[in-house]
Amino acid sequence: MEITIGHFGISTALLTPFHPDGHINLRLLCSHANHMLQSGTQGVTLFGTTGEGASIGLTERQSAISAMIESGVAPGAMTLGLCASAISDVVAQVWQGCEFGITRFLLLPPFYFKNVHDEGVFEWHAQLFEAADTSAQFILYHIPQITQVPLSVDLTLRLCDAFPKRVLAIKDSAGQWGNTRALLESGKVPVLVGDERLLHKAAAMGGAGSICGMANIYPARMRTLFESQAEDVDLSSEVDLIVSQPVIPALKQAMAARTGNPDWVHLRAPLQPLTADARAVIEARFSIRADVT
Repeated sequence: MEITIGHFGISTALLTPFHPDGHINLRLLCSHANHMLQSGTQGVTLFGTTGEGASIGLTERQSAISAMIESGVAPGAMTLGLCASAISDVVAQVWQGCEFGITRFLLLPPFYFKNVHDEGVFEWHAQLFEAADTSAQFILYHIPQITQVPLSVDLTLRLCDAFPKRVLAIKDSAGQWGNTRALLESGKVPVLVGDERLLHKAAAMGGAGSICGMANIYPARMRTLFESQAEDVDLSSEVDLIVSQPVIPALKQAMAARTGNPDWVHLRAPLQPLTADARAVIEARFSIRADVT
């Protein structure tokens, strides 16, 4: 299945499972991606923030993409996260995806450089769009709590106006409703919400969908949340718990507890496992129980 931005819906921000030695667990990654698509999500996103994309090198990306396609995941269902500050490195990641027939990319801004002006961030994007494969389209990525390089509403709309064939949407993961609402009210850019607690409100205002981590655990439930435009209060409470801890270790611990598969807990340095107390709290909340979808 190929997703379009008009019917984007829910794309799972895939966790990346690792073996204890740090190598990607390709078997588990592929089976999980196929399960997501069979369970209600319209797409999967690899190598994003949730997937520890900043720690996955170009050669590993190629092996993972190849394995995913061989397992039956269609290129049209995939979005690839891009993570580099050097334009040439981002272009290489784009080229690699396009070689596999993938044309939709989630684009982090140049995160290494702090306190930069909007003009500089605009110019970085402009040079990237000029250099990248002409078939590639980009979802801008606003996650300033991680990158410390915000994409202001004005900058986002300027990029949309200047590059209408390149900018497909924006993923707003800041968790600030005022910013999300301003983007939606502009009517100029499809908005994908990263914070599951805001998705029902964004959907009611015409939001295009979500690339989100909780879909790893609740694929069908996330689709229901988006389509119903009604808050899932219990799920919002679970998100509160996840974000009260180091997010990726907490989400992996929740995934292990929910599935009963301890292979999910492995992380790559510099990330570290949760403390024993935090792990116990997550396990108590997410341990296998009567399924809620």
